[in-house]
Amino acid sequence: MDRIFIEALEVDTIIGVYEWERTIHQSLRLDLTLATDIRSAAATDDLRLTLDYATICQRIQQFADTHQFALVETFAERLAACLRNDFPISWLRLTVHKPGAVPNARSVGLEITRGTLPEETGAPAS
Repeated sequence: MDRIFIEALEVDTIIGVYEWERTIHQSLRLDLTLATDIRSAAATDDLRLTLDYATICQRIQQFADTHQFALVETFAERLAACLRNDFPISWLRLTVHKPGAVPNARSVGLEITRGTLPEETGAPAS
């Protein structure tokens, strides 16, 4: 299974458990790895046969613009479900960084994986 990645995507959203956090936009930085089979797209040079990362990034920003959560965990879980629902993604890894949340740390956050990777047979790729 091939993997498309998006690194350090910054989105602004309202997120946090403290009352003051619920009144401001904060930046989150996302890293995504998305499993898909790119062979048809590569053979035909057709964007419609792969995951269009520009469209995925737009969908992520739309999600961040229209949802508010207290927990980064909830943001991650719901975003993963949204992406798997909207795009043909069998498996994903999503890392959400919340820079500045802890004064002495560059960033805090979490990483989740959802879905199933197809079994690798060990056979050479065709």
